[in-house]
Amino acid sequence: MPLQVKNIADLYSEAARVYGDRAAFATREKRGKHWRPITYKELYERGLELATALIDLGVKPRDHVGLLADNRMEWIIADYGVQLCGAADVPRGADVTPDEILYILDHCGAKVTFVENLLVYEKLKKVQKQLKQLKHIILMDPDEKAPAGVHTLQELLEKGRKLREKGNRKAEEHMAGIKDDDLFTLIYTSGTTGTPKGVMLTHANIISQLYRIPIKITPLDRVLSILPIWHIFERVIEMYSIFNGCCTYYTNVRNLGDDLKAVRPTFMGSAPRLWESIHAKIMANVEKAHPVRRFLFHAAYFFSRMYKSSLFFLKGKRIDLEGRNPLVSFFLGIFHAIRWFLVIPLYGLFNASVLERLRQAAGGDLKASLSGGGALPPHIDEFFNYIGIPVLEGYGMTETSPVISCRTFDDLVIGTVGKVIKDTEIRLVDPNTGEIIFPNPKYKGQGRGRRGEIHVKGPQVMKGYYKNPEATKKVLHDGWLNTGDLGIMTFNNCLKIVGRTKDTVVLISGENVEPVPIEARLLESPLIDNVMVVGQDKKYLTALIVPSVEGFKEQGIHGDVASLSKNEKVKSMIADVISKTISADAGFKNFERIVDFRLVPKPFEVGDELTNLYKLKRHVITEKYKKLIEEMYRS
Repeated sequence: MPLQVKNIADLYSEAARVYGDRAAFATREKRGKHWRPITYKELYERGLELATALIDLGVKPRDHVGLLADNRMEWIIADYGVQLCGAADVPRGADVTPDEILYILDHCGAKVTFVENLLVYEKLKKVQKQLKQLKHIILMDPDEKAPAGVHTLQELLEKGRKLREKGNRKAEEHMAGIKDDDLFTLIYTSGTTGTPKGVMLTHANIISQLYRIPIKITPLDRVLSILPIWHIFERVIEMYSIFNGCCTYYTNVRNLGDDLKAVRPTFMGSAPRLWESIHAKIMANVEKAHPVRRFLFHAAYFFSRMYKSSLFFLKGKRIDLEGRNPLVSFFLGIFHAIRWFLVIPLYGLFNASVLERLRQAAGGDLKASLSGGGALPPHIDEFFNYIGIPVLEGYGMTETSPVISCRTFDDLVIGTVGKVIKDTEIRLVDPNTGEIIFPNPKYKGQGRGRRGEIHVKGPQVMKGYYKNPEATKKVLHDGWLNTGDLGIMTFNNCLKIVGRTKDTVVLISGENVEPVPIEARLLESPLIDNVMVVGQDKKYLTALIVPSVEGFKEQGIHGDVASLSKNEKVKSMIADVISKTISADAGFKNFERIVDFRLVPKPFEVGDELTNLYKLKRHVITEKYKKLIEEMYRS
């Protein structure tokens, strides 16, 4: 029986009552392999103590409180404190820049902010004099000494505890006054274009997600947290874990391999980049292995692919973009049934002896991972689902709290982001004419198989952009949110994402090109670490490419990205990859061909060329490599 809750403060209170002494969160001790847990009851008590202290500092209901930190136990304690005093937090990661701190804290009017450590504090200090409304700074890391005038989290917890011992119950009074339409968070999107916008998400928005996410987890599940906690995707997974009484373990990229083995998680949120990284390591190890082991791996994957793809077809889980003729489906069904039956013995043998080792590397107990924050490259999507690590890709955005659609075990259609979740409507609109393409009775299958801009309506849609009515009006009309994404509704009733209207490159000839599928295909090459397709208002497409240090090392060419970018042999090899990959034989149209490219001298990095979820900041990259781009179009 799920918890019955009205808002986030209510969720935290009910979780403490129902799940009490069960571990809610755990974090790795700094020395050793032990994990330090905190129970639901203890967490709620710490939250009440912190809320009481924050109220004493002057935090009022509906105030905005900055929270500049990464995944750690103190983060969730801080969030509890903010929610339980009826305020809304304004979160951002520890990699935040001084300029971003200034913009965000000034724009939201924060009087109080948490900083993870002294490193973040030093960034804040650079702009502190310009933040006229900021009165209190709270240092979260218990192992660091707070500078003069800065509070510590431990100090406030102790202060709140003493106030509550004296009978102070102002936190409960604030909790009782929380309304559905109040903000629980104000998230400034890192953005792939322009200035960050403050997305207003309400208690009603997030509670709607808890009751509608279609993936089932129980108090027995172990959840690993690795994505940035300030991002709404990871945050809703943590809320959902609290809602279901699970224990969440905080990890990081550095310790992920060890923590997968130590925690043996059953569920985790993830981003495409994580799976790309794991896939690259697996394939690198395969190439280094003894020829016999290499043969065994490729044989195991071949038979697994045959077995799983036939099984998916027979269960109606093969993507259908055309509305197959029933007679064609019948004969294809016979073919797949025969193939499935014939490969069962070989699949069983290789699955147990080879593929099980790969699954053990992910902890061995991973039932599934929900991937979000970007599209999974097709070959990565297929690889993990075929070897038996289900990746349940979802789709959403910060403005939708975030989940719009999600694959489940029952609807795991590779190449899609699953079915639209309960009580959510979508329509696909022609971005040029405004015509509703789906659902539209004049088209086959109500418009299934046709590409259009995704508009969504549902209880998860944001309240709007903070202090930005013009930006709000651009995307919200009569309750419909224009996502800016392009999608297709399949004949399996699943949604497939095919690009973005904002990412769409319009050539001078008028041809519209989606760069993402081209980039995804190029990223399948082990020689390419990252790529951005260029060509807006130009005659043809070009690309900026980051060569892969590891990929070229396997080819006997050593060096960092800067040296590789100047190596003529490297340029020749990448030119060969492009000509073979983006060709008519590979299914690309002539105007989608990459005519020229340049190798950039440094990797694309989070906080610079990439967002926290590894999406390209196209405007930043375009400006940074303006001269290289101009070179490609001089002739």
